[in-house]
Amino acid sequence: MPGPITQQMQEVIVPPKSGFLLYASLALMTVVLPLRQRLLAAGTAIGIDVVFILVRWAAHIRVTQGHPFGNGALWVILGCAVLAVTRRADQERVLLLKGVGLALLLVAGRKTGDTWLLITSKTRSMVLDQYVATADHALGNPSWLVGRMVRSTGPIGAGALNIVYGQLAVAAVVVAFYQLRNVATERRFPDHHLVRTFLVIGLLGPSIYMLFPVVGPVFAFGADGGNWAIANLWPDTPTLVNAPHLMPFDGITPRNCMPSLHTAWATTIFIHTRRGPRALRIAGTFWLVATLGATLGFGFHYGADIVAGVVFAYTIEAGLRSLAHGWDRSGFQLVAHGTTVFAALLLSYRYLPVQMADHPWLFGPLLILAMTSVVHGYLRTTRLWEPKAAPARQPEPQPGLA
Repeated sequence: MPGPITQQMQEVIVPPKSGFLLYASLALMTVVLPLRQRLLAAGTAIGIDVVFILVRWAAHIRVTQGHPFGNGALWVILGCAVLAVTRRADQERVLLLKGVGLALLLVAGRKTGDTWLLITSKTRSMVLDQYVATADHALGNPSWLVGRMVRSTGPIGAGALNIVYGQLAVAAVVVAFYQLRNVATERRFPDHHLVRTFLVIGLLGPSIYMLFPVVGPVFAFGADGGNWAIANLWPDTPTLVNAPHLMPFDGITPRNCMPSLHTAWATTIFIHTRRGPRALRIAGTFWLVATLGATLGFGFHYGADIVAGVVFAYTIEAGLRSLAHGWDRSGFQLVAHGTTVFAALLLSYRYLPVQMADHPWLFGPLLILAMTSVVHGYLRTTRLWEPKAAPARQPEPQPGLA
């Protein structure tokens, strides 16, 4: 199978898998450019795409997979890399290459994630869905509940959630573009921004997939699992509380549930919009809520995955914020606390699922409390890192006039 870099280079010519992502990456790269050059880059990309579309139409080439546009955006990104090497020098060259690298990393990260999904399906023949589904009784089986709610909204509600779920990377670029809006004038990147966390989550998340393979309720207990599913139970009939076992599954479905990386990414977007304007804060909240509705409502994740995803996101964010701030005792404690809670969640799902299902009023609040402790610790610690505002200067007293 071609790897992510090979796939990315093929999209110089072939129809890209996601044209929206390529244009979002182009927008991210242009944060290092002044406004006039941004418009020139966008116009050039659109013009190249028009040529590609006309050539395919004249040659009767039908695009059956991916998008008919996006090649132009990749051409402009690569062209800026050549421009940086041949026509820029010193700091200007470094800044433009950083912008190009940021754009290419976003695309490569997405394709690397797709490659990892293939690896999980080919190398993890046994899955742990019975364990997670049993543990999920402690949370009230939220996937079954939200699945019925989404189904009741019909195709309109499901279609809207599907757009939110599928364009998460584009939403991240919009937030990152706001965070990096001053790069062109300041001629430097900030110490920490959304894209760093986004990429690290995608880098570390698949390793947990390999350790804790889970396919999701719509596959393990629903119609999408076909003959491999235990029964067609999702979302109408919750599973019974029985002793769970490892179960075999096909070699196609990704084992990409534990933790929910979509939840982790949406949580990161939520975190990074808290300091933006009101419209951006509302959008970040909406994207998080809609993503949670999609991950649960489509049967892609259990409630236990969501809890683990939130803890995973805050722990990664804490580590990167500590790196930007400078490691100190509070930073080490914050990351250690998040890592410990995340490990405890996985061990509980694996070795205590029956006890969790038998005592939901104990373990359900404990799960939420553990997740909340990580969020609270992050907020408390990072507030101490904020620069203290200088006290307002008091006007000096003026002597009275005689």
